[in-house]
Amino acid sequence: MQRGFKEYLIISLKGLAMGAADAVPGVSGGTIAFISGIYEELISTISNINPSLFKTLLTKGFKEFWKQLNGNFILALVSGIIISFISFMRLAKYLIENEPVLIWSFFFGLIIASIYFVGRQISTWNLQVFLGLTFGAVVAYFISTLPSMATNESNVFLFFAGSLAICAMILPGISGSFILVVLGAYKTLSDAIHDFDIKKLLIFTSGAVIGLLSFSHLLKWLFKHYHNLTMAILTGFIFGSLNKVWPWKETLTWHTNSKGLKTPLVEKSILPFSYQGDNHLFTAILLMILGFLTILFLEKIGSKQN
Repeated sequence: MQRGFKEYLIISLKGLAMGAADAVPGVSGGTIAFISGIYEELISTISNINPSLFKTLLTKGFKEFWKQLNGNFILALVSGIIISFISFMRLAKYLIENEPVLIWSFFFGLIIASIYFVGRQISTWNLQVFLGLTFGAVVAYFISTLPSMATNESNVFLFFAGSLAICAMILPGISGSFILVVLGAYKTLSDAIHDFDIKKLLIFTSGAVIGLLSFSHLLKWLFKHYHNLTMAILTGFIFGSLNKVWPWKETLTWHTNSKGLKTPLVEKSILPFSYQGDNHLFTAILLMILGFLTILFLEKIGSKQN
């Protein structure tokens, strides 16, 4: 696919949006990739990384290897994701701790719009599609209700957490960061980024790469053979994740770490008027609309690129 500098710049901007989404426990960068029109190319590109690709490097040289890899696409997208994820993770952590209603309101509007735009990719509605939609919604809702585990800093655990979280990150509707929270690895990773702990970052990245390469093959096969059903399940995933990003929550259980700091362990979604403290209702509604319009903007960009 021939692209110019402008097209690759737009892909990098989509990567920035994906990285920002993945940094928030409850929002999926895969949703952004799907809405912005690069999801299937991303999955296909990742799944094409195999031993024959490196054989091409040895026999035909770097130029042919880079072309077969779709290297410009990967470089543009991944650079945007990494820059955004590392920088936005700190901001996301601050907003979640200090302005949870406002940040979740924006992403709630974003996901509401995503349900419509992903769902309309389903070409035929039948019993199988409805069952797939229901299955995806139930699974995502169940995941959103899981309590967080205590923080685990084991290197082996961090490797497997990376493998599992990256699979969620490329699935629309399931948040890789939230999987890290549930596993108790989110703080370990955020601390490693903050402290530039190269060892922990390399261990996590290695697990992520292996998980990504393995899972992308399954997704590519599903899109090829069961496209409509796969779309229904992904739409269900997004719908089921709404519980996690509902702005108004009541904390039922707290976790206190060794330093005496408290973090929410089990939360329940409640009505705005039952919220303890300022519910920011008017501002929250405006941010929901902004989130909805953000997806509308990304979808327009995606449709122009296809």
